[in-house]
Amino acid sequence: MFKKNDMVTVEITDITLEGAGVGKTEDGYVLFIPKTAPGDIVKAKILKTLTSYGYAKAEQIVTPSSARIEVDCPVFSKCGGCVFRHISYEKELEIKKNLVNEQFSRIGGFDIVCDGITSSPEVTGYRNKAQFPIGKDENGLFFGFFAPHSHRIIKCENCALHPKFYEDILLAIKAWADKCGVSVYDEEKQKGLLRHVYIRDGRQSGEIIVCIIATGKIPAQKKLVDTLLSTGLNIVSVVLCINNKAGNEILSDKFLTLYGKGFMTDTLCGVEFDISPRSFYQVNHNGAEKLYSIAADYAGLTGKETLVDLYCGTGAIGLSMAKKAKKLIGVEIIPDAVKNAAANAERAGISNAEFICADAGEAALKLAGAGVRPEVIIIDPPRKGLSDDVIAAISDMSPEKVVMISCNSATAARDSRKLADKGYLPIRMQAVDMFPRTGHVETIVLLQRGTL
Repeated sequence: MFKKNDMVTVEITDITLEGAGVGKTEDGYVLFIPKTAPGDIVKAKILKTLTSYGYAKAEQIVTPSSARIEVDCPVFSKCGGCVFRHISYEKELEIKKNLVNEQFSRIGGFDIVCDGITSSPEVTGYRNKAQFPIGKDENGLFFGFFAPHSHRIIKCENCALHPKFYEDILLAIKAWADKCGVSVYDEEKQKGLLRHVYIRDGRQSGEIIVCIIATGKIPAQKKLVDTLLSTGLNIVSVVLCINNKAGNEILSDKFLTLYGKGFMTDTLCGVEFDISPRSFYQVNHNGAEKLYSIAADYAGLTGKETLVDLYCGTGAIGLSMAKKAKKLIGVEIIPDAVKNAAANAERAGISNAEFICADAGEAALKLAGAGVRPEVIIIDPPRKGLSDDVIAAISDMSPEKVVMISCNSATAARDSRKLADKGYLPIRMQAVDMFPRTGHVETIVLLQRGTL
């Protein structure tokens, strides 16, 4: 049996979505080794041992994998974001597709495999949303991301996943805060003002919204707005979100518009959307158009169907398909997003859509109880997946098809198993890479009734 600090030489044969390479010693003991790539032969120091597996640190790459590339980020593996910057994008796609297949086999018990994996149109600068925690040191304010499993801020103001102009916005906020002596929130002492900066941009419209998260009203508000506008960027709104509660939740429900219209507008799949700070909107615009195109293909609408869009956000998925449906019913729990969705439908001239502000489970049960019988249900749940009441209500509504879009293939596999037990078997599946260089991948699954 191995013990801590033992040195071993292993070949990396696989990798997890958290970016840890998987290797086996000669006697079959499994080790998880971060910052390694499939095909590497590494000399590693064992850090922790459990009964059937352990954790180790690569001390030397004896023979590098052919999939290895040069790391182009100084905070790679420190900030908790990217996990695949040391691996070619082609290999990353293969890894993600294989992991989706493995989870549907192991967790769901299915023989189905992905038709393929759709790559992202861009690998850098694709994110249209970022939330930066704020710290302070001897040089004033700084911004970055939390290190994994902690609230220690790793300084990073020019992340390769974001457009370069995000750094201009951060530098403007730093200049304002340093000059005006604005304090930074201290989590331990629960004192201070500034907590996060939240930026969103519209890839079609070019509009930008900047949201400051603070524990109360901020001083020199006009100075802040003027400093941001002096960047020359197309900032259409500056918003203050007041969050004075301890804990991990970044946004509260209290927003004050300091400048502009309080939201931004963008176009996705030919439909124009108003997007408030709390509204869900895919972070990879061009990738989302690919994602929704596949979802529409799976839905197969002919103009005769009622379509229910659970977890609809600002209505992006449902509205992109509404003109091919007889009726669209969208369900979303965030009031501002529901208002945005209704306004988006009206602007697009879509008159066959209605939106319900409610928890997905409650709304699904009410729709089922009211005798709503949609032919197609689209679900795009949060990472935790579907609750049992949503699955029961979907079954009660008895659609012909369920199209699931999931950012967590493990819960997608679990929920597909539960839906299969209700008579809905997955018959097609596609992986879509919406989050290059990170450990996340979208999965689209078509489940059809009566195929058991």
